[in-house]
Amino acid sequence: MRDCHTGSVESHSPTPATVGPQPADGPQSHYPETYSPEPARPKSPWKRIAGAAAAVGLLILNFGAKLKFVLLALTKVKLFTTSASALVSVAAYALIWGWSFAVGFVALLFVHELGHVFQLRREGIKSSPVMFIPFLGAVVAMKELPKDAGAEARVGLAGPILGSLGCLIPVALWLATGNVFFQALAYTGFLINLFNLLPVLPLDGGRAMAALTPWMWGVGWALLIGMVFVFPNPILLLVVLVGGFETYRRWKERKSPESKRYNEVTPRTRALVALSYVGLVVVLGLAMTATYLPRSLPT
Repeated sequence: MRDCHTGSVESHSPTPATVGPQPADGPQSHYPETYSPEPARPKSPWKRIAGAAAAVGLLILNFGAKLKFVLLALTKVKLFTTSASALVSVAAYALIWGWSFAVGFVALLFVHELGHVFQLRREGIKSSPVMFIPFLGAVVAMKELPKDAGAEARVGLAGPILGSLGCLIPVALWLATGNVFFQALAYTGFLINLFNLLPVLPLDGGRAMAALTPWMWGVGWALLIGMVFVFPNPILLLVVLVGGFETYRRWKERKSPESKRYNEVTPRTRALVALSYVGLVVVLGLAMTATYLPRSLPT
């Protein structure tokens, strides 16, 4: 949605205790004193953490730069159709949650992405089929840019709107059967849709902000950085990096004639986008509270 391995050879040298001539036999012989070097001071844990974070950051930067290219390439490979990528994702999630929950979770992701597909067609924008990416969710790649920021906002909000409606199915099954499986599935679906409303690119909330006020991208980006520290997660870190690049690009180009035309939005559209965004956040927050399933840790 919105592109030498070096090895080291370790040398071994005799320890100081074995250097030099060995003592002769006899009572008058004396063994040379053994040298005991000062123990090395352990590295500060903060330095180790910073080093590891820098290494992970470089890897994710490299991955994020190529992510768009890979996604566009996969859409042209017939093997990676919607059904095939969905099966791969189900198998991946089943390793963590089991088959039943994995199928339900992928189905909710599919409903969310269908919201984007339907709105893209209404806007006259060509797009790729829905593609699932294990542990990253799903994506619909736009083959052309929206005509303006209002269209981009409508496309972005359509996913969480239809995705939230799709979560009502497991809610109804939970209320009808009392099975907490459906309660947990509904809660997870509401959580995914709410997460997508964070006001940072390339998430759906960031696309909605294109029609409101771009400075909210900075607020959303700061919130996401805070989440990375509270809930360390490579997916969050990837969103932070990709969102940071995209936000910087748009901010830098905001005064160009093309950007000014793109960001021209009627007051009516701006009001509808704001109302939809705030309403979705409130409704999803209440829905998560209603479907929350407390779990006690085993003792």
